[in-house]
Amino acid sequence: MTDDVHRFRAAHVVTAGGVLDDAVVEVRGERVATVAANAWDERAERLGGWVVPGFVDTHVHGGGGHDYATTDADEALAARDFHAAHGTTTSFASLVTASVDDLCAQLDTLADLVADGHLAGVHLEGPFLSADQPGAHEPSLLRAPDPQAVDRLVEAGRGALRLVTLAPELNGGLDAVRRFVAAGVHVAVGHTMADDAMVVRALEAGADVGTHVFNAMSPIHHRRPGPVPRLLTDPRVAAELIADGFHVDAEVLRMALGAAGPDGVVLVTDAMVAAGMPDGPYALGGLQVQVVDGQARLVGRDGAPGAIAGSTLTTGRAFALVAGMTGDLAAASRVASTNAARHYGLDAGTLRPGGPADLCLVDDDGTLRRVMRRGRWLDAA
Repeated sequence: MTDDVHRFRAAHVVTAGGVLDDAVVEVRGERVATVAANAWDERAERLGGWVVPGFVDTHVHGGGGHDYATTDADEALAARDFHAAHGTTTSFASLVTASVDDLCAQLDTLADLVADGHLAGVHLEGPFLSADQPGAHEPSLLRAPDPQAVDRLVEAGRGALRLVTLAPELNGGLDAVRRFVAAGVHVAVGHTMADDAMVVRALEAGADVGTHVFNAMSPIHHRRPGPVPRLLTDPRVAAELIADGFHVDAEVLRMALGAAGPDGVVLVTDAMVAAGMPDGPYALGGLQVQVVDGQARLVGRDGAPGAIAGSTLTTGRAFALVAGMTGDLAAASRVASTNAARHYGLDAGTLRPGGPADLCLVDDDGTLRRVMRRGRWLDAA
């Protein structure tokens, strides 16, 4: 059986070497065969628009009514498929705070999906988070790390655990950073009350990611900077930003993109099961969530809206927001695809001969039109 072949022409193609105009892309099987500018090929389908690398989301909890916090592989795959249809061709399945026993069981299921190539890794967001910055995590399950818990989680992941968010100021926090890093796991500073000095210590211990910067961390004050400035400006750090216009105001997002530079930001969705679903009641890690006008919040004891509870965002929408804000689709592609792939060493995030045939077709304003994953056009979202 021969590999399927796709040839198409786009007005602009964002490649590893820059933007090619009036370019033809040839895909054979699951890989890009050639990308050539100003190349006539009568067999090529004319697509117009921009072809950019498929999006990479390293912080996503679910979507389309499906949750990654599960021991049901089909449930996790359904979440993956929802986001793939919206442009995310490479994902880390993210897990919210739970008991170490439950997290190990979920890791065991997801590790099989990583081994089979369905997911690129797993991200543990908890349980080693600050009780003063719990966000949408069950407060009673938050805890300080210890070597036994760290080792159990690493072992359960069987190499699939790629990222752990923790608050470095917790007792044993810096030791946990070093222990995870020694096991090949990236560590993110997040859900934290750390001051700048503690963030510096965490980075020196090996942490290299900022979890949804600005959210669930002490805010910037001109005499008490907190974590944000260091996470945005230290060149070792990949600074996650949630670009939905709700988690971070558009002007603050613009400032953060400027501070971190084109290679310092990775867009993430932090999406939960309600992404792509109607407004209404949902759950996140056992906590009640109400979605109103597409915004997810915890339900307080009195029924009033509480803390932000993840998002209903897709990376396709985040890409369009940044593209519209900057007017630079190549730069938007870096923060939506290339930066995360480079930071985590993934075979993703660039269009190049021999590279994976994961790509998105977008309009001039960044609106997503079509998605190809592993050389196959996906059904319209």
